[in-house]
Amino acid sequence: MKPAPFDYLAVDDLAGATAALADGAKPMGGNQSLGPMLNLRLARPAALVDLSLVPELRTVEESAEWVRLGAAITHAEIEDGEVPDPTGGWLRAAAANIAYRAVRNRGTLGGSLAHADPAADWVIVMTGLCATALLAGPSGTRRVPLEDFLTGPFATGLRDGEILTAVEIPRPGAGARWGYWKYMRQVGEFAKASAAVLVDRERGRLRCTVGALGRQPLVLAEPEALLAAEVTPREALAQALPGRSPADLALHATALARALAEAGIGDAA
Repeated sequence: MKPAPFDYLAVDDLAGATAALADGAKPMGGNQSLGPMLNLRLARPAALVDLSLVPELRTVEESAEWVRLGAAITHAEIEDGEVPDPTGGWLRAAAANIAYRAVRNRGTLGGSLAHADPAADWVIVMTGLCATALLAGPSGTRRVPLEDFLTGPFATGLRDGEILTAVEIPRPGAGARWGYWKYMRQVGEFAKASAAVLVDRERGRLRCTVGALGRQPLVLAEPEALLAAEVTPREALAQALPGRSPADLALHATALARALAEAGIGDAA
């Protein structure tokens, strides 16, 4: 199928993009998720504003504490090391396992997060790394932690007219450990279950996050209990999601166990 007719708007800067949104246009990033929806006519916008080449959305900033990646940075640019990786390789490894190279060449970091597919890689990876979303809109700029930015399946805290401009990733401390594991039926698919574990005691960041739950990532409230093996992944998930059956959470418990093992904690049993 082909998409319903729409106006395509190319803008020169962030101000032009914001103005287009105020006039009713819908934002478009790498178009790797929106494109199929347009072709199936599940989405029928009257106008799309292309954010992928807006200069302000392709900037990279660094400090001693963080790296800010513009929202229009592509998965492939992260994979290929064309932008700084504050984690020393964790971002590059995650990017390399997103879908296929053709998708990674076009798909953008900000587009993936704004789309908020519960099974997407950046949704859980950036939440697991304690990243922050930088937003710009008619009322100015805002900083929102990723766990608050993602509010549900395909839902975010973006307000009318706002654009996700960048993602700020904290630099891990010395000796920080990371584990990320996802299950796919075959290479290139979205995850059926995923989990991320960050152990960064120097910076005071301990996080165990579970994804592909059909909702925003679950950040476990008591990661120390898991790290100390006081509870098992199955027990931790059962406590955090009492309405879900053990069978429904079995694969996610395995993902969490393997992420812990990758971080050097416990084993994958």
